[in-house]
Amino acid sequence: MFFGYLLRLRRNLQLLVIEKLKPPADLLNASAVQSSAADGLVVADDAVMNEVTNGASKSKRISKKPQYSRFTQQELPAWKPILTPGWVITSFLAIAFLFIPIGLVSLFASERVVEIVYRYDQDCVPEMYRGNVTAYIQNSLTNKTCIENITVPKRMDPPIYVYYLLDNFYQNHRRYVKSRSDKQLRSAAYEFSTKECEPEARLNKSRVSLPIVPCGLIAWSLFNDTYNLIMKEKVLDINKKGIAWKSDTKVKFGSNVYPKNFQSNDLIGGGKLNESIPLSEQEDLIVWMRTAALPTFRKLYGKINTSLEAHDTITVVLENNYNTYSFGGQKKLVLSTTSWIGGKNDFLGIAYLTVGGICLFMALNFILLYVFKPRPLGDPSYLSWNRKTVN
Repeated sequence: MFFGYLLRLRRNLQLLVIEKLKPPADLLNASAVQSSAADGLVVADDAVMNEVTNGASKSKRISKKPQYSRFTQQELPAWKPILTPGWVITSFLAIAFLFIPIGLVSLFASERVVEIVYRYDQDCVPEMYRGNVTAYIQNSLTNKTCIENITVPKRMDPPIYVYYLLDNFYQNHRRYVKSRSDKQLRSAAYEFSTKECEPEARLNKSRVSLPIVPCGLIAWSLFNDTYNLIMKEKVLDINKKGIAWKSDTKVKFGSNVYPKNFQSNDLIGGGKLNESIPLSEQEDLIVWMRTAALPTFRKLYGKINTSLEAHDTITVVLENNYNTYSFGGQKKLVLSTTSWIGGKNDFLGIAYLTVGGICLFMALNFILLYVFKPRPLGDPSYLSWNRKTVN
């Protein structure tokens, strides 16, 4: 483009000189000669310009510059609010008046939930094994039955949910989470699909490799502590039906898949399964197979459909079978009611109250600052997007 500009400038200067210095009549012949030379030069210049223009157009055609549009250049109409003191104070007050009542209602609903948490992993170890609890829990000949009493602090209306709570158990470990076969759990046709279940994939028996159903470390480590609750010499029925998600019982676990060779190796990890019941009906296993995201978690054990009065004494007869002593874990029994917000959890209410309180504090500060130390507002017409409209 620069060379084309120079050529055009040169041609214009030549034409200007020829126009100013026209020869007289007696010099027409010389003039004709000069004009023909100038015409030849102009033709040559035009040829050079055409070459330059063609080269520029070719370079323009291969350019990667995007096509202009108001969208790519961010020139579309947009709402650009001006944060005046009135808008800021009103926004903070609106958030505060919305969040604070929600937080109070959430806290009130959480306080209405009655929850009993009893840790039994320490109390259920005999005195003679307190120095070596791992030997106690791994010995199949020791008596694991433990009897403890708990007191109901407030009236508990049904349904009362029974949970077991484990602490320091990392179910979210990558190798642990991947050690399962969803195809095998879903259909009996994939019984031999155990590639991802190592080391609990197959049972080597008499030089024959048999598949383990269900395979993998998750199923192998099935929780196997049991609870029986007695109140006023009457056994409280713990209903274990309907404790798993319907999507799991109907889709993820097949009704034609039955346990095979489960917990048959030398090293037994947890509970055993009834081989005459399909996996879709063994809801203890289904609940356990839905792995937790945090190392401290609780899983549903069953439901009690009987009311418990305040100060009632419940006798808990439990089997302390599950080994959490090897990794320093804890085991707890939890009895809890629910409300419209779920179980007992103060975090949601505290979070709403915290945000609402901060917004209310900021609104009051801005009001005092606006009243005692006001500042003149600028003229919005001088803003760049408003000047275009005015012009």
